[in-house]
Order: sequence, then C-alpha cells, then structure tokens
Amino acid sequence: MFLSSYENKLDKKGRVSVPASYRSYLSNLGYNGVICYPSFNNQSIEAWPQDRIEKISNTIDSLNPFEEKRDYFATSILSESINLQFDSEGRITLTSKLLKHAKIKSSMLFVGQGKTFQIWEPTTFEKFKTNARKKANINRAGLKWEKHLNNKEGE
Repeated sequence: MFLSSYENKLDKKGRVSVPASYRSYLSNLGYNGVICYPSFNNQSIEAWPQDRIEKISNTIDSLNPFEEKRDYFATSILSESINLQFDSEGRITLTSKLLKHAKIKSSMLFVGQGKTFQIWEPTTFEKFKTNARKKANINRAGLKWEKHLNNKEGE
C-alpha cells in the first residue's frame, strides 16, 4: 500500500524521485511507472497504478455512451492522464500542466492514500490536512470495520 508522506524536490531537469516504498509497491504489482492526472477534488496530482485506472475506465465505459456524464468523467480523468515511467534512478518527470495544477514550484509532498497516492505542494497540503482531520473527527462514526466470516480479528 501507499502509506505515509515524503517530501522531495524537483531537480534541475524537472525530475523528482518517487519514494522507494512507493516504487517497491508498484514494482510488486508489475509496474515501472505510475499514471498521473490533475485531481478534480483537490489542488493536487492523483497518482494511480495502471490497474486502478483500468477500473475507473471500465466504470466510465459502463455508463450510457450517449449520456453527458460519461464524457465528463472520461474527459476529466482519462484524457488528462499521463503514464510516467521511472528512469533508472526511480524518478519521474511531471508535466508543466500537472505542476501548474498543483501549484508546485520545486518541493512536493507524496501523500499515501492506500491504493493510490497524491502529490501536493507542501503548504497547500498542510492546510488541507488540518481541515481533513477536523472533518474525519466529525465523521469518524461512519468508518466501520467490515466483518469477514473467515477473519476473527476486528470483530
């Protein structure tokens, strides 16, 4: 899983090193890169493994092909997505469009989200995190353990 947060800087050629634990997780899934697109929820960059993008693509494809919302999702996610491969040093080159969307100038924060991760400008993320913590505290009762028949833990 993608866990924790790591701060890295763009180098002079516009590359950034993806945290080793994130690269390792992607490698274990069989990937040598990550799919990135501008988040439409936040001022950040969404970073997803190929299989997650395929799931969202399949979900979009399941919508009525003549319905506007299908085009909205396809345009907002799929047309904006870019497959960024790791170089030999584990770096990716984020496009200027992605950097501009997240208002990243030099330093960025890789933020684990479990099955995906996000890339933020550090100050923007700190503001988001403060608000997210308040909202998570208010809504914490809605986060429930799933009970599994074969799993006695968490019951």
